[in-house]
Amino acid sequence: MQQWLPRGWRRMPALPEPVWRATVEAQPFLRNLSMPELKRLERLCRHFLLEKAFYGAHNLVVTDAMALSIAAQACLPLLHLPGPGQPDLQSKPWHSLDWYDDFVGIVVQPDAAVAKRKVTDASGVVHHYRETLAGEAMQGGPVMLSWAEVARAPWAAEAGSNVVIHEFVHKMDMRGTTRGQTADGAPDWSNACLGSLKGAPARAHWQATMNTAFEAFKEALNMSERFGADKPWLDAYGATQPGEFFAVTCEAYFVNRQRFEQEFPSLLALYDSFFKPEALNR
Repeated sequence: MQQWLPRGWRRMPALPEPVWRATVEAQPFLRNLSMPELKRLERLCRHFLLEKAFYGAHNLVVTDAMALSIAAQACLPLLHLPGPGQPDLQSKPWHSLDWYDDFVGIVVQPDAAVAKRKVTDASGVVHHYRETLAGEAMQGGPVMLSWAEVARAPWAAEAGSNVVIHEFVHKMDMRGTTRGQTADGAPDWSNACLGSLKGAPARAHWQATMNTAFEAFKEALNMSERFGADKPWLDAYGATQPGEFFAVTCEAYFVNRQRFEQEFPSLLALYDSFFKPEALNR
């Protein structure tokens, strides 16, 4: 019955200390958190695990440790973030989980999934193809994750990669979109940005900054592929569309901040303004 109560009314036991400690120790980007941050993350995870349902595909058994690992990575972007429409983190501190309130199910595949796709080109010709997926966030529906990819998180962090953060940031970006509408890499801007901007001006600032970084990333990738220049640090998939660029860069922002600052200084300030607004107002 606890899951039906408002979060502030719930009385839940702490997570088993050995499992929680092992979860934190496994991920370099969690080990760097302060004690207050870890306490907040642990509580967010408790609510997250109560509200979400895990389903193992192809006879995969999702253990408590696996579910907690996914929960900790999924909740990391919410650590300093107010809920959608909330003025600050202090007013309703657990409403940051409302960013994920449009779904319940998390489907965990043992390995990458193969999805059948169908697209119609400009001439009206229908093309059928198969796409291999490490994860997928479905608009208004569940999140799918490959456990093999999730398990790589401790080593993938050096390359700025994290499939859980990627898919859950997509969920944040999808808020307010209608079915079939593509997320554009500019999440809900009802909260303050850069201390003074909010609403439409904040969104305009966000889109201008993101577009400049996106175009520079595409150009760097083009120079690498055509002329042998150094490959960009992050996954080339980020060049496919603004929504994917947002998700790919958010992965790096959360798991390898030091390298991200070197590669994307303008995005570091932008993402801090969104994901860490309380620090901005100190």
